[in-house]
Amino acid sequence: MEQGKIIKLTGGLYTVIGNDQIRHELRPIGLFRYEHQKPKVGDDVLFDIESIQKLLPRKNEMLRPAIANVDYIMVVCSCKEPDFSFLLLDRFLALIAFAGISPIIVVTKTDLMTAAELTNLKDKLSYYETFYPVFYTNSPQLSGFEAIKQQITGKIIVLSGQTGAGKSSMLNAIDPALRLQTDEISKALGRGKHTTRHVELIHMCGGWIADTPGFSKLEFTGFDAKTFNTLYPDFVLHRNECRFNGCTHTNEPGCQIKALLKAGKILPERYENYLRLYEEIKNQKPIY
Repeated sequence: MEQGKIIKLTGGLYTVIGNDQIRHELRPIGLFRYEHQKPKVGDDVLFDIESIQKLLPRKNEMLRPAIANVDYIMVVCSCKEPDFSFLLLDRFLALIAFAGISPIIVVTKTDLMTAAELTNLKDKLSYYETFYPVFYTNSPQLSGFEAIKQQITGKIIVLSGQTGAGKSSMLNAIDPALRLQTDEISKALGRGKHTTRHVELIHMCGGWIADTPGFSKLEFTGFDAKTFNTLYPDFVLHRNECRFNGCTHTNEPGCQIKALLKAGKILPERYENYLRLYEEIKNQKPIY
């Protein structure tokens, strides 16, 4: 048997690339169904010329999109066109934390902001840099991409973020071998209007990248409002400093997070978004 990685799933047929870089179209052996196992894109497997024989241990996995062994989820946010949104960023970061995967924040189109606007945005995002890698890019001047390339080379990356944030231009600048046309990334990764929705890994920077149709709705299904704050590393850092165990950092007295907010040590937008998302989760109807 050979070892390989699943890079595509279409209609029950898996594309497996071996260590020799040869691609094989295979189906898993029947034992997988008996043991209630289902291979995912990103899985490392053992295979022969006829079928996938064994799944190797996963370090993590996602349900939507169905992908395994992810190193980073790249959240792409534009400065303008569309405008930068801290609320959208915080929604993505919470969903990514729930999946147990490390995020990378990439801010695109810095050339569309004035110097004062960009300074203000960077000042606020400096709060996030304590907890997440943050990169700034300018496609016309091809700046900021080398640092991202160093971070993701040889890794499995899942792409997420705003529609129209300049993902194609960013990926082309990071790895010109992709040669994606503007707005073509969705089509290339199975998300175009006339293509089948599927998860596929595309070779990039000695590793792999996948788009994220599962993040398109950004819903908090299955979240618990009482434990939502555990998805905020900046809040978790002070979890033992509140007066009450299980403090939700909303209305409880003696809350350290609110004290830090008052002292200017927590970004106001971050806390305001937390309250909005907390209420959204608290008020959602249970699914039976």
